Amino acid sequence: MLLEYIDAALKKAKYEILRDDRSYYGSIPGLRGVYANARDLERCRQELREVLEEWVFIRLRRNLSVPIFKGINLNLKKVA
Repeated sequence: MLLEYIDAALKKAKYEILRDDRSYYGSIPGLRGVYANARDLERCRQELREVLEEWVFIRLRRNLSVPIFKGINLNLKKVA
């Protein structure tokens, strides 16, 4: 389920070429702190995937919510 979540989130990613050094910048709107910068687009995508994975693990470990993508909800439910 985690891989499907990451793939769904990455489909929302936005990429741009930076004027200064012609490198690629990628981010996922709505996910603060999830961004990457690399010399080529493919490396930028790979780095963004790694950052997203770490971001999800950290948020879930701290019991912080993550957005739902394509109906995939990774948030833990409280049990009475």
